Amino acid sequence: MDLTSLLEQLKERLQQLINLYHPETWREKGWLWSSGIGSLTLVVILFVVGMLWSYEPDLFDIRENTALQLNESSSTVVTGSHTTAALVRAMETLLEKPSGYLSNDILPPGVFLDNIPNWEFGVLVQSRDLARSLRNDMSRSQSQSMENKDLAIAEPQFNFSNDSWIFPATESEYRTGIEALRRYLAGLSSQGEEATQFFARADNLRDWLAVVEKRLGSLSQRLSASVGQERINTDLAGDPEATQSTSTPERVEVQTPWLEIDDVFYEARGSTWALIHFLHAVEIDFQEILRKKNALVSLRQIIRELEATQQSLSSPTVLNGGGFGIFANYSLVMASYISRANAAVIDMRNLLSQG
Repeated sequence: MDLTSLLEQLKERLQQLINLYHPETWREKGWLWSSGIGSLTLVVILFVVGMLWSYEPDLFDIRENTALQLNESSSTVVTGSHTTAALVRAMETLLEKPSGYLSNDILPPGVFLDNIPNWEFGVLVQSRDLARSLRNDMSRSQSQSMENKDLAIAEPQFNFSNDSWIFPATESEYRTGIEALRRYLAGLSSQGEEATQFFARADNLRDWLAVVEKRLGSLSQRLSASVGQERINTDLAGDPEATQSTSTPERVEVQTPWLEIDDVFYEARGSTWALIHFLHAVEIDFQEILRKKNALVSLRQIIRELEATQQSLSSPTVLNGGGFGIFANYSLVMASYISRANAAVIDMRNLLSQG
């Protein structure tokens, strides 16, 4: 290598060092470094917030909740107070839990979360069913009696779309329903509101339990499909003259898509969370009927089975091992508890139908 070539290389190296330490270069690299650190910090913050928002609310005490709800309206405890107050609290929990209402979020981290939105939907379905039963059965003495004006507002408000972000927002519609339900709760113990009633009768309870039975049966089937099954078509079983709109095969392959397994699991968790509270409330409001029908023990057994579904998960993900495989299958465990609760609901409805 000659001297001229060596000098050229040294000159290039020197120019590179000058460019490296030039203020403009450092300013440019500073912006890149700052933006990289900022982006990483934002991702970490969103991840931590998402983790915190993914915690499910704890169970609450029914009697304490009723006392709290009635103190706000200076009302007293009467028949139906516990059931109505439990419904109010369940709907309030959807909106006021630490993460707020997530089902209609369009911004991170809520838009990336799916477990709690599915949990919310499970709670919402059970709340809608109870609100419908309150409006159509429990608040009316007979089929031709007038419906309660506040329940006529609350029930359709709770059936508003669960994922509307704005114009109107889901939260505002549900709050309107909660306020109407609060007026009904306050009117139950008001002497000037004789038209506002709650009738704790066996037929009212049986009609609501018929809906609960179908909800639990559906959840059990969807959870069991996590591993894939070949099922015999029993759609027309029990009635030789029954028909259906279109024919279906005798054997049906059912399997929950892999990406929906945790969705079904958390929907079941939310549904059973709400149902536990509603059944605890029913145990108090319908206690005399349940004792007379010898159904109190059956109700408590249903609650016990459902409470088992609220155990903490030992894994950060919903495990989906085979039925007799090495790894656990959380969906099958959940289906087992729900199936037993569903069978107990059927037995309880039979007890309530007896004289």
